[in-house]
Order: sequence, then structure tokens, then C-alpha cells
Amino acid sequence: MDRRKVLIGCCGSVATIKLPLLIKCFKDNNCEVEVVLTQHARHFVSLPDISAEVKVHVDEDEWTAWQTRGDRVLHIELGRWADVFVIAPLDANTLAKMSNGLCDNLLTCTARAWDLQKPLYFCPAMNTRMWNHPVTSVQVSQLKSWGYREIPCVSKTLMCGDVGPGGMADVETIVKTVCAQD
Repeated sequence: MDRRKVLIGCCGSVATIKLPLLIKCFKDNNCEVEVVLTQHARHFVSLPDISAEVKVHVDEDEWTAWQTRGDRVLHIELGRWADVFVIAPLDANTLAKMSNGLCDNLLTCTARAWDLQKPLYFCPAMNTRMWNHPVTSVQVSQLKSWGYREIPCVSKTLMCGDVGPGGMADVETIVKTVCAQD
């Protein structure tokens, strides 16, 4: 059996600090992993903390990969390469962008060009007050209506000290859910 190719997207949520563990757990489950980081996600993760075996793609790569007609288009190539796209964490800002069809960075362009015959999982992560805002449930419902699969957030003490829903699902839950797919 071929190794499952997992593309992990990370947004500007503090839950991005879990990326090295998420990568390790997918690799421990015989998955090949590549990563897309938004500019804001880069605030929460240090590139040296990510295994050198894992390709990390950032917005600038989209523009340096393409120079002229016939050159590869990174957000298309990533979609062709991956068997599954896991956006963990999905912050409130990127949730809003995706649910409204905006694609202004590598992650959102990759999501917009995603082959809907392949699974796309999203793992919301945001402050409880943001999670409880009425627009959030509308935006989550929009993504789910397109066939995207939610791995629900959890209630916990958040980094800011607030207690309630909005924490990203446990890494083990994310990996188990994704790896259990047929």
C-alpha cells in the first residue's frame, strides 16, 4: 500500500505550536507529510522545529515557483500531490476567507483549487468568544456543505486563560480521524 500523502495547512492560531507533534504523529502512521504555513502561522512555529524531511511551503514559494507560462503553479501542484488536506488549526480569519471563497494566500488558494473528490479536514481553533459568535456556525456550515469534514474543537482552558469551546482537537484525535478514512 502506498503511503498516504497528507498536506497540513496551518493558520494564525496559537494551536500551530502543535505542528511538530502533528507531523510526528502522521509520520508515525506511515504518512508522507508536507506543510503550508500562512504568514501568521509562522509567528507560532519555528522552522527548525519542523523535521528536515518535511517540505514546508510559504506564501513566497507560490510566487518564486512560477515565472512564465508552463511553470508549475504551487497551489495546483500541492492539490495534485496530496491525498488529503488537513487544516489544523483553522483560525477564525481563514475560516471567514474560505467560507466566502477568498483566496489571497497559498493555503486559501490550495483550498479553493482542492479536488472535492479527495477529503479536506478542518480543525477550528479560536477564542471561545470568537467560536460562539453567530457567524462562526454559518461559516462552518458553509464549509461542510461543500463536503469538507470538521474535526470539532474542544472545550478547555485556552492560552489566553479563558475557559470554553474553541481549542483545537487533540493531535491524536486529528490523526486517528484522518488515518481512519477509507
